[in-house]
Amino acid sequence: MNLSHLSHLGVPLGPMIRVHGGFANRTYRLDTDQGSFAVKELSPADRRRPYRVEDVFAFERAAFAAGVPMPEPVAADPHTLVHRWVEGEKVPEEPVPEAYAFEVGQILARLHALDVPWTPEPAESAEGPTPRDWPALAARAQASGQPWAGELASRVGTFLAIADFLDACERPGPVVLTHRDVQPWNLLARAGRPVLLDWELSGPLDLSGELGSTALGIAKGPGLDDIRPAVFRRVLDGYAAGGGALPPPGPSWFAYTVGGWLGHTRWNVLRCLAGAEAGTGPELALSHASVRGGLNGLPDLFDRLPQLEALLA
Repeated sequence: MNLSHLSHLGVPLGPMIRVHGGFANRTYRLDTDQGSFAVKELSPADRRRPYRVEDVFAFERAAFAAGVPMPEPVAADPHTLVHRWVEGEKVPEEPVPEAYAFEVGQILARLHALDVPWTPEPAESAEGPTPRDWPALAARAQASGQPWAGELASRVGTFLAIADFLDACERPGPVVLTHRDVQPWNLLARAGRPVLLDWELSGPLDLSGELGSTALGIAKGPGLDDIRPAVFRRVLDGYAAGGGALPPPGPSWFAYTVGGWLGHTRWNVLRCLAGAEAGTGPELALSHASVRGGLNGLPDLFDRLPQLEALLA
């Protein structure tokens, strides 16, 4: 990465260091005489949805000013995000402590109470029906010899049923401006307390979808066999304690999780079908792993929706 446009961050003390593990973008650590920074390289043409750079940066600045525990946002443009580097422990993909979950709920309530302008989506960019091109993608995967082609072919019917569910599921509202991706891989722990990272997916979202996605994500392990109902409920308790009002129970609490995973799987299928190592975004091997994760995990998640709704009782 060219450092010339980062000269305002100070004199580098050494080369930037790649920080591996990102699912969508590439991140580097830059140490200068003015401090340490996390520099994220974006590729707008390689995203599943447009990045609203000015809106997201304003939202981040407002959240930071309101005391939300997060890295300080420093600069943003369509190609690069810069934040102050924050030290902390990675949050493993396993149920978090109940006190941690409670504080995550409070953070969401604080976010949703912010009054931050957001530019309305242009009519031409509004999301249409959920893509249903899975039969064609399965045929392309078979023709190009993808290692997971047989698995995709056997799950086409399930993925079409998931698309039907997503398009038919009613979202009761309200719609809130929020982070949209509060998951273990976007959280740190400092002295046992949460720090929220990676805000570029921020935007308006149905409240039930944000709460359900967050509570489920930090109340379970890598699969769905170790869901801790008490941890799930503590997120909701923290939200209520922070002044938030809980929406009515229903399948909409998990539609955003299902739809996000479906979209992420399809995005990575397309990256794998392209067959070339892209200059930005995840490495091709990580895209293959993400496809396998979706092919194995999404049907299980879809089958367990009644069990997940029971968590709301």
